[in-house]
Amino acid sequence: MAFNVTKRGKLTYYSEGDAPVLSNLVTQEEPDGDLRIHFAGLTGGYSAKGVLGLTDLVTMDPEREIPLVFECWEKWVCEAGICQSLAEIDFIEMHVFGCQPKQPNPLVDPAGYQHEVERLRAAYAKAYRNWWVTHCPGSGLPCRFTVHVVDVPDRAASYEFYSVGLLQRK
Repeated sequence: MAFNVTKRGKLTYYSEGDAPVLSNLVTQEEPDGDLRIHFAGLTGGYSAKGVLGLTDLVTMDPEREIPLVFECWEKWVCEAGICQSLAEIDFIEMHVFGCQPKQPNPLVDPAGYQHEVERLRAAYAKAYRNWWVTHCPGSGLPCRFTVHVVDVPDRAASYEFYSVGLLQRK
């Protein structure tokens, strides 16, 4: 895939398609040569399936979804020629939209619904922590982690991430 690249001053926009709605990545050149990178929000559900060309749709499974989000971002920075791995990037902020469980119905099974909420939170924390330990050992962790509990357009996903990182060139 080739990105549509638009450069405006210190900013470079990387998008796909003929009529994109969002940029996959936006980079900002810092005065010292470092590159601030803004990563588009996406999920490990339908988003990752499309970006990575997967045949399986991952649904409400943070332990599988979260690595897929990072895999998509890594694919993008590599294809954009920014760097070879996310391990080279210091993430500053992580913003997450945590989706409401798709089942059971909270009106029909309130206890089951609450159990699913707790399962997702525990699975999410484990998957997020494990990703950093496995893929970026010794790197700093983002200082800001914001979770908004909402439902996102991707009906399969349990979370949507977007982030800001810094590629330090010195």
